Amino acid sequence: MTNYHFSLKHVFMALIALFVCNGAQAAADPNFYIFLCFGQSNMEGAARPEAQDLASPGPRFLLMPAVDDPGRGRKMGEWCEATPPLCRPNTGLTPADWFGRTLVASLPENIKIGVIHVAIGGIDIKGFLPDSISTYIKRAPSWMKGMLEAYDNNPYERLVTLAKKAQKDGVIKGILMHQGETNTGDPKWAGMVQQVYDNLLGDLKLKPEEVNLYVGNIVQAGGQGVCIGCKKQIDELPQTIHTCQVISSDDCTNGPDRLHFDAAGYRELGCRYGEAVARFLGFEPKRPHIEQPKAIEVPADAFVAETTVPGNAFPKVDKEGRAYFYIQAPQARKVIVDVCNKRYDMQPDGKGGYMAVTDPLPIGFHYYFMEIDGVRFVDPSTETFFGCHREAGGIEIPEGPEGDYYRPQQGVPAGQVRSIYYYSNEQKTWRHAMVYTPAEYEKGKKKYPVLYLQHGMGEDETGWNKQGRMQHIMDNAIASGRAVPMIVVMESGDIKAPFGGGSNQQGRSQYGITFYPVLLGDLIPYIDSHFRTLSDREHRAMAGLSWGGHQTFDVVLNNLDKFSYMGTFSGAIFGLDPESAYDGILSRADEFNEKIHYLYMNWGSDDFIKNGPLVEQLRSLGIKVDAEESAGTAHEWLTWRRGLNAFIPHLFKKSK
Repeated sequence: MTNYHFSLKHVFMALIALFVCNGAQAAADPNFYIFLCFGQSNMEGAARPEAQDLASPGPRFLLMPAVDDPGRGRKMGEWCEATPPLCRPNTGLTPADWFGRTLVASLPENIKIGVIHVAIGGIDIKGFLPDSISTYIKRAPSWMKGMLEAYDNNPYERLVTLAKKAQKDGVIKGILMHQGETNTGDPKWAGMVQQVYDNLLGDLKLKPEEVNLYVGNIVQAGGQGVCIGCKKQIDELPQTIHTCQVISSDDCTNGPDRLHFDAAGYRELGCRYGEAVARFLGFEPKRPHIEQPKAIEVPADAFVAETTVPGNAFPKVDKEGRAYFYIQAPQARKVIVDVCNKRYDMQPDGKGGYMAVTDPLPIGFHYYFMEIDGVRFVDPSTETFFGCHREAGGIEIPEGPEGDYYRPQQGVPAGQVRSIYYYSNEQKTWRHAMVYTPAEYEKGKKKYPVLYLQHGMGEDETGWNKQGRMQHIMDNAIASGRAVPMIVVMESGDIKAPFGGGSNQQGRSQYGITFYPVLLGDLIPYIDSHFRTLSDREHRAMAGLSWGGHQTFDVVLNNLDKFSYMGTFSGAIFGLDPESAYDGILSRADEFNEKIHYLYMNWGSDDFIKNGPLVEQLRSLGIKVDAEESAGTAHEWLTWRRGLNAFIPHLFKKSK
């Protein structure tokens, strides 16, 4: 009995041991291929992932995080789907991302891919040697210390610890490295890489003939890479490690620092890693789908826009009026160009640049902005113009010869536009204005009439000259005899800031009325005392575009003792009761027509402000008013250029 029980006991124990052994072996899936990834910044990932990089490749490509990432629900040592960032929170796209995707595309569907990723920007190869790490940490730069601490100051140990854990789930099939930039020119580098490789093989009980070392080459940047000297030592690494394969970086695109790849470069390099591994494993490589940037072809007839800062190739305009914009933004995820509130997605060119082409734009001047990842800014390639309550980019879509009236012309004497500062006693501050004087002003002692010319809401005193081409309009009109020589004064009008709400009815709005006492009590006296002016009402006019037209009505009709000409261009004249406003002057046509020698109003055919009904109302009261609708234009500078050009020939020539 004793022997019988003894035999049963040993059989039972043997069966348990066999079951446990078989169970342990069964836990490691032979179809789960695991790869160790280590190195410095180009393995860590220096490019911001784009939309196609962030889409999960599915459950066949997994990551065992080497650090916790609470924001993404990742825990160190627990498998999860492999989406960027693979290294640590706040790192970028790496070669390992598209390496894994390439293997998923190339290998049978029953095979899963897993990566363990440990990398530190700028780390020396000594940082992965157990006998050197303690010394290395002591002399590591301060900016690296936080990255080292993420791996408990021993990145090699973290990699090995997780690799041992991963071996319970699958089989390690390769080691990927991208390192060397920091060791450029170091003759001992190849030997130290061999030590790291040998240590990994030994600690993980791997066979070199089954587990290759795949080493990516550095950024070349057409031979201008910052660490281009490292390329040769990487190319020669197989002479030291016979199971090493070098992954070419030829033609892989890079960022502007010429040290790191851009997103397209990481994709390409990652695919090349994957293709090399697939071939070694006996499979025909297949690349995953990569969305290639849609090339925007710039036609040969496109020319650099006149508003482009010299030395830049863009913005451009073609003969159809389409505008082409370009900007370098290698770290950007989404880039937009906004032209007059129509937004165009800019397309990456795979080299860190983004380009967009617009629909055909109407002739004339257009404000535009760019946005990178939601941040709005002015294109650095364009001249700036104050509009939309801030500095803005601008592009001119040229007219034909019909626009010559606002262009400088050979043989036409040019006036001057002066920038002046004057003190406002009304506001107890210095203010700024622009003053045009005709070409003949410098040659004599003649006195001149004055036009006070106001811009619109959200623009400033520079707008009429920069965007409106006032100087050229005046020069050409005076030289041709269409207009008499005059001085033109342009001020901010206190309407640069956005409208603050409240009534916008004519005579009741508070927006911009702080300018009225400044104009009457400070600016006009300053101009009359510092320039040779004819300072009576018969030689003083006021006009304005949009809200400047609103201000013109308020100022002139309340001060008929100071002005005798007035004009509006897309004038923001809202809620006007001609019979009662301004002490009823508009209802007294004879008095008005005697005091105002010329009233002009224009607007665009596509304008959101149309003064046609007001013009008819004024005419029904007997008010003399000239009016024009600008064909094919909207609430824009071309409407207002045309308006100014039509208005000035009638100034200071008392109508009969």
